[in-house]
Amino acid sequence: MYRATLAHPADLDGFRKAARTALALKIAPDALDWAVEGDGAALDLASPLPPMPDAPAPRVPRHYVELAELAICNRAPERLPLLYSLLVRLQASPRLLEDRSDPQVDAVSELAKAVSRDRHKMRAFVRFRETDDEGGKHYIAWFEPTHHILRLNIGFFIRRFAAQRWTILTPELSAHWDGQAIHWLPGATKDDAPTEDPVEAIWKTYYASTFNPARLKVKAMQAEMPKKYWRNLPEAELIPELIAQAEARTVDMIAGGTLAEVKAQALGCKLCPLHGPATQTVFGEGPTDARLMIVGEQPGDQEDLAGRPFVGPAGQLLDQCLAEAGIDRSRAYVTNAVKHFKFQLRGRRRIHESPNAAEIQACRWWLDQERALLKPGLVLMLGASAGRALLGRAVTVGRERGRPIKLPDGAAGFLTVHPSYLLRIENAATQRAERQRFVDELRAAAALAQEAR
Repeated sequence: MYRATLAHPADLDGFRKAARTALALKIAPDALDWAVEGDGAALDLASPLPPMPDAPAPRVPRHYVELAELAICNRAPERLPLLYSLLVRLQASPRLLEDRSDPQVDAVSELAKAVSRDRHKMRAFVRFRETDDEGGKHYIAWFEPTHHILRLNIGFFIRRFAAQRWTILTPELSAHWDGQAIHWLPGATKDDAPTEDPVEAIWKTYYASTFNPARLKVKAMQAEMPKKYWRNLPEAELIPELIAQAEARTVDMIAGGTLAEVKAQALGCKLCPLHGPATQTVFGEGPTDARLMIVGEQPGDQEDLAGRPFVGPAGQLLDQCLAEAGIDRSRAYVTNAVKHFKFQLRGRRRIHESPNAAEIQACRWWLDQERALLKPGLVLMLGASAGRALLGRAVTVGRERGRPIKLPDGAAGFLTVHPSYLLRIENAATQRAERQRFVDELRAAAALAQEAR
């Protein structure tokens, strides 16, 4: 019997090295015991795996690597034997992962799914509280993950909050970002985290003001935001009262409001992390009696600087195509599903990055306000992000474009590509054909908008 020992529960590099050695030695899965340093679970009679730094890397499909990256973070003790057993079998059956009826394939897939869900929950429900220390502002969060996901998720938080100093405390492991590097610290307790910060009252006021009673679905909300996370969310204490008041607020929502008032509120939006790196909120623009409402994905680099939607290369192409379709842009209302520019820095360049589902959901309140006040004849959705924002689900543009689509509230919608798609086409003939198809779809959407009078 051999023993492989990992440095920590989610030690993927350690697993890879041990698995390579075990494969090279032709050790059967049932002859290999897996342990984690300090867990006290290793078999005393097992021999440590001998060091083999030159052990060859096994050939595995990319999907196995993706599964392993997630499944190894699962708290289930069987994850390591399962991953190694699957790896051994893949050497003889390279297409094994395609058989979802296989018990081991199914078990590892379920472990990976559970971790993926937990990763999403952490990204959605971590709340930093502001403190001051000798280094200045320091943001601290407490979170209780179900699985070993802190290391898996740390890149997300570094990218989102690269300019701040912050610490995430969890029961088994903590992480501190000093603005330059990540430092791993021991686990903590909730008492080690601050209980409130100076802006928490403002956040609660903002959350209450942006709560959309018309879209309230209690069961769906509780499934998406389980009650176990509520105690760490400052806004959670407001939820019972907001649910109780939802019906009355639905009747009164936006009564007497104007687009100018909604825009003024949106300029201070901090509902998701995108407001931090962005220059400003980019709200929609156009006449309040517009029959056609055009919804894109998010502002780009030039829109972020100008504070107006669709003024960059994609916007200029949109203007040309609208003109070819006989549509006066000045008579349409143009906006985006997400109101802040999401990007990654590469040197001095800000490279566009598509918003995720949580960021699109956070911005739906503003989009709902725009639609409710405008009451357009038709909403034209440009691309998958706009489709998700309006339809409330993932959208495959190639399958659903070019035809009327009823929105969940019964309003008329129409889906087509985002003009940035046309800019990415390298083949000139293909680009011409796709541009003409886009113009034809714009013309069809405009006709439907007018028919809805």
